[in-house]
Amino acid sequence: MSGTWGKNIKYTIFGESHGEGIGIVIDNLPPGLELHISKIKLELQRRQPGSNDFVTSRKEADEFEILSGIFNHRTTGAPLCCFIKNTGHQSSDYDRTKDLIRPSHADYTAYIKYKGFNDYRGGGHFSGRLTAAIVFAGAVAKQILSEHNISIISHIYKIGNLCDSSLCNKDLSIEDFSHLTSMSFPTIDVSIGAVMQQRISDVKALGDSIGGIVETAILNLPAGLGSPFFDSLESTIAHLMFSIPGMKGIEFGSGFDLAEMKGSEANDHFYMEDSKICTLTNHNGGILGGISTGMPLVFKTVFKPTPSIALEQNTVNIKQLQNTKLNLIGRHDPCIVPRALPVVEAAAAMSILDCVPLSYL
Repeated sequence: MSGTWGKNIKYTIFGESHGEGIGIVIDNLPPGLELHISKIKLELQRRQPGSNDFVTSRKEADEFEILSGIFNHRTTGAPLCCFIKNTGHQSSDYDRTKDLIRPSHADYTAYIKYKGFNDYRGGGHFSGRLTAAIVFAGAVAKQILSEHNISIISHIYKIGNLCDSSLCNKDLSIEDFSHLTSMSFPTIDVSIGAVMQQRISDVKALGDSIGGIVETAILNLPAGLGSPFFDSLESTIAHLMFSIPGMKGIEFGSGFDLAEMKGSEANDHFYMEDSKICTLTNHNGGILGGISTGMPLVFKTVFKPTPSIALEQNTVNIKQLQNTKLNLIGRHDPCIVPRALPVVEAAAAMSILDCVPLSYL
């Protein structure tokens, strides 16, 4: 099982949903970096469960303990280790269905790969619970990047067939969009956000779930980050994005809409502004040849509907190898998109930090 990622900065994640706790180790951070604990807490609160009607009612304070790597609020150069204790799990919810493989979960693949020894409670190591550790690491990365004026903003772009306006079509500044970070349901068009929330409530009342899309922009990136082919900026970001449970697709800039364009429509024309080379449009999402252009890096991530639903489903008893029915109990998000959004930002920050030369920091 691989729990380590990164080349310049290495991240090692650990824990299970219903174990003692979860955490992450960040290795190779430069010494002397000042970290503000209050900012880390704010990021974790954005992802926290039990905060409104659109997320699971599981209560987790997400209070973290830094075991090493920080002294007098600054990094020491030693591995930075964070531990977050699990307090709100109800493992008995999974006793009745432990042999029933839940549709669209990792139960079946985990059972096969780990020969039935995996922790099945709440999805174990495959659970979205571990994204709290990703948010911690991302909060650290965000603070370091902010020292170089690099900012990350996101909004809920789509719920079902309901769409917000796109960041890819706008002139972006952190001043215009910083308020998104403090919104519990961040959309550019607040009226569309209200309709999206009602759609989630309607789906929840039916015992079902719904998917959606998060759109993210990384602002003030210097040109020249990334490498062609195997270490392209798209490859690096996508690698971490696909580590987020429930994330099933990513597109950069205008993405799949480029298939409907002609070259004359899709090409981003260059021009000079204040001694800086810019592009009139940003269909390529701020990346050319796998390398940042200096324009806003814009991408969208799609999340599938939460697979844990109250409706009866067909499945197999993995021990008896017999067809059966599954009726799930427990506490689940009717839509994971609102809580996934800060995780996407965290993974984006981790990705970019790993691409930045350590000498730059």
